[in-house]
Amino acid sequence: MHTDTGACVRAVRAKDARFDGWFYTAVLTTGIYCRPSCPVVAPKPQNMVFHPSAAACQQAGFRACKRCRPDASPGSPEWNQRADLVARAMRLIGDGVVDREGVPGLAARLGYSTRQIERQLLAELGAGPLALARAQRARTARLLIETTALPMAEIAFAAGFSSIRTFNDTVREVYALAPSELRARAPHPGRAAPGALTLRLPFRLPLNPDNLFGHLAATAVPGVEEWRDGAYRRTLRLPHGHGIVSLTPKPDHIACRLILGDLRDLTVAISRCRRLLDLDADPVAVDEQLGADPVLAPLVAKAPGRRVPRTVDEAEFAVRAVLGQQVSTAAARTHAARLVTAHGEPVHDPEGGLTHLFPAPEALAALDPESLAMPRTRRTTFTTLVSQLADGSIHLGVDSDWAETRARLLDLPGFGPWTVDVIAMRALGDPDAFLPTDLGIRRAAGELGLPSTPAALTARAAAWRPWRAYAVQYLWATDSHPINFLPV
Repeated sequence: MHTDTGACVRAVRAKDARFDGWFYTAVLTTGIYCRPSCPVVAPKPQNMVFHPSAAACQQAGFRACKRCRPDASPGSPEWNQRADLVARAMRLIGDGVVDREGVPGLAARLGYSTRQIERQLLAELGAGPLALARAQRARTARLLIETTALPMAEIAFAAGFSSIRTFNDTVREVYALAPSELRARAPHPGRAAPGALTLRLPFRLPLNPDNLFGHLAATAVPGVEEWRDGAYRRTLRLPHGHGIVSLTPKPDHIACRLILGDLRDLTVAISRCRRLLDLDADPVAVDEQLGADPVLAPLVAKAPGRRVPRTVDEAEFAVRAVLGQQVSTAAARTHAARLVTAHGEPVHDPEGGLTHLFPAPEALAALDPESLAMPRTRRTTFTTLVSQLADGSIHLGVDSDWAETRARLLDLPGFGPWTVDVIAMRALGDPDAFLPTDLGIRRAAGELGLPSTPAALTARAAAWRPWRAYAVQYLWATDSHPINFLPV
C-alpha cells in the first residue's frame, strides 16, 4: 500500500487507525516516522514519504515518533493472510528465528538461499532480515525498559542484542533517547512484579471477543489451559524454556501478563499470543466482503470483528484435532487431559491452576498405543501423526507451505477434509480454510437457507474468498454452543 501516495496521504489526514501497521509515514522536515493515526497535525504532502515497515524507516535514517509510538501499532495483516515466501519469512522473523539461528537459519527453514531471502524482503519491505530483526529487538527492548525494573544489561541480552554497546546505540538511534531516558519517561517505570511482565497487545477495531475467548475457554485442556477471573490462561513451550500467559479482553487492547522462565523468550511469546488471538487481522476488510453477501450481512452487522481463534503450538493443535474426531468437545478435553497428566512436563503456576506443558510429539511418539482409550482406527491415526511430527516427516509451523502441508496431512490414515481444514484454519493460519463437512456449519447453512451439502455449500462460499475461515466463525455463531460466548 505504501506505493499509493494518494491513499496514504488521505489515511494520514484522516488519522485512520485501520492503516496502522500497513505503512509508516516518514516526515522529511523532522526526521521522524509515525503511524497513520498519529495525533499530531499532518505534515504537508510534499514532506511525507511512505515506507512498508518500521525497519525501512530506520534504515532511511528516521527515528520513531515519541507521541504515537509507531513500534506499538498492530502488525501488518499481510503476513498472516499470505503463504508466499515473504509472508513465511516475516512470520519466522516474528518468531525470533533470526535472533536464534541467524539469516542462514532463516533461509534453511524456507529452502532458499540467503541472497534470495534478502532480495525478496528488500523488494517488498525495504529492509533485509537483519534490519527487520533489529527493529523487533528495539521494540522488545523498549517494552522491557518501560515495564520492568530490570538492569539495562539484562534487558539488552533478553531483547537479543549481542552487546551492551549495540543495545545502547540502537535504542538511541531508533528512539532518539538513551535507555535510561526512556525509562524515566515511562508512566510507571518498573511496575511489573519480579518474574512477571504486564503489557498491552493492540489490535484493529472492531474486535468481538465472544467466539475468540469462548472457543479457547470451552475447549481448554485442564492443566494446560484455564479460564480464571476473566482471563484465558495457558502454558507456553518456548525456545529457551516455558512460560505462562494470561490474556484478558479489553475495549481497545488485550491485557497480557507473562511469566517467563527466560526473558529471551519475550518476543516469541508476544508473537505467539498475537497469532493465537488473530490480533493482526484487518476486520474492516473481512467484514466488508462478508457483509456484501445478503445471507451473512445480518450476522456481520450484529457482531462485527470476529477473529479466528488459532494456536500457540501447531503440533499440539494437530494432535488435539485428531483427539476431537467424531467426539464431543467434553470427550476431546478428557482425552487430552489424560495425555497431559501422563506425558506432559510439569510446571509451577504461582497465580493459578496450570500444571503442565502439553506433551511434545517426541513424548507422545514413545507412548504405548494400547494405553489410548480410543477406537483402533483413530489410534492408528494418532500414532502415525505423532511419529511423523517427531521425526520431522511432517512439519507444522509458521513457515509451513500451506498447500504442501495439506497434501502431506491428507496422505495420513484417518485424515479427511474436516481434520485437514480445521488444522489449516487454526494451526497453519489459512484465512480461506473452509469446513463444509462440519456438522455445525451444515446446520447453520440449513437454517440460513444456504446449501447444506458440502459441494453445493463450497460453491456458494466462493464469493467469501479469501475470508472463508472468518465466514466459518459467523456461521458457527448462529448456534448456542459455549464456544460462541465469552465465559462469565
